Amino acid sequence: MKQMITRREMLQRCSTGFGMLALAGLMPQNLLGALRRPAPDFKPRAKNVIFCYMSGGVSHIDSFDPKPMLKKLAGQAMPVKVERTMFDNNGQIFASPFEFNQHGKSGIPISSMFPKIARWCADDLAVIRSMTSKVNEHAQANYFFHTGFPVMGYPSAGAWVNYGLGSVSQNLPGFVVLQSGGAAVPHGGVGLFSSGFLPAQHQASVLTADAREPVPNITPKEAGDMQRARLDFVRDLDTDFASRNAQVEAAVKNYETAYRMQSAVPDLVDVSGETAATRTLYGIDDLHPQKAAYARQCLLARRLVERGVRFVELSCLTQNIGAGGAPNPWDQHGDLEKGHGAMANQVDQPIAALLQDLKQRGLLDETLVIWAGEFGRTPFSQGSNGRDHNPYGFSVWLAGGGVKGGTIYGATDDLGYHAVDKITTVYDLWATVLHLMGLNHENLTYLSGGRNFRLTDVFGNVIKDIIA
Repeated sequence: MKQMITRREMLQRCSTGFGMLALAGLMPQNLLGALRRPAPDFKPRAKNVIFCYMSGGVSHIDSFDPKPMLKKLAGQAMPVKVERTMFDNNGQIFASPFEFNQHGKSGIPISSMFPKIARWCADDLAVIRSMTSKVNEHAQANYFFHTGFPVMGYPSAGAWVNYGLGSVSQNLPGFVVLQSGGAAVPHGGVGLFSSGFLPAQHQASVLTADAREPVPNITPKEAGDMQRARLDFVRDLDTDFASRNAQVEAAVKNYETAYRMQSAVPDLVDVSGETAATRTLYGIDDLHPQKAAYARQCLLARRLVERGVRFVELSCLTQNIGAGGAPNPWDQHGDLEKGHGAMANQVDQPIAALLQDLKQRGLLDETLVIWAGEFGRTPFSQGSNGRDHNPYGFSVWLAGGGVKGGTIYGATDDLGYHAVDKITTVYDLWATVLHLMGLNHENLTYLSGGRNFRLTDVFGNVIKDIIA
């Protein structure tokens, strides 16, 4: 005779079936997506990322991808089809005004724009010469490079890394964007640093390195015990609601982080304890104001990763002469030699110093440094001496954090116009970065609007040839 079971017993035995179906229906989608416990998928090579973003589009054929053919054909018409450009004011083939030489034991060619990176760091760089982008306009290209999508509303790479691994620092946010010297946000606005549909604690905190208050209202306006009591009261009120809404929980976490930042941020930006040799190395006291301001960002980037901040992005400053607008200072549609020269002078020594300093302190092995802009520039002129946007092939480089230094990956054609060998996408770049951080880019997903999203969308392959 078969033994009958009660309805309660059936539900108990099927708790991972019907019960979980009911739970899935009751839980908000955003809360369900937030259940991922931060942890690497496998042993990471890097713990932190420093992203030196060259907003405006650095010319690859004037920096890390020499093209002797341009000098041979200078002044002639392009021998291949010219794609539509941003302004369609296309001239003749334009040879680089900068000289290239091989550097380091690896012999990587680097232009005279970056003498200190060339002399100090050539063997640390993995230069990708075959990067491509889907878009040709600044705002869309900035969003695409930061989020994998050319429109706002999606999480930035820093937010994804923070979501996937969590913050090591107890007193600072896991994703920090540094500014100084009046640097402007790149075209597209602060949405470039957004957490999108991820919980809000993963969005970037913007820190102005040389401001009296690096973060607005960071100076306490009331006694610490009063603040603590207020936060405890708000937390108690929100506890029940937060258990049913991930965004409320994120807001509570942000309040707590902001409270702890009141003491952590002033200590972070106080570089008076750095040695004179370190200040000189970076150029903190340089007479050139933009270089000194960017040097402070680079030094703070090192101090941030020392304190466990996962992802740090640096911002370029506008030059007074021959440069693009404030949001995109590398955007030289005219007078490229003067504008690119001025921008390179701003970042060359500080970035070289950052790599040297990280290496000397034993931090470069666990810190991944990325140098990139949103696209490259054309091998033909715009007007007489500028270059238009070129998303069809350009250069970026990585260093540290498990990267094989002294490496060149991929190539553009003889004119530097289109990537032709080992063509690489932004998705591939971020898949590689996540891999070095110990994350499988295909597994790092978040359910939003009924679809699992990821930084690499439905694309991306790890660039194994640049991994040590």
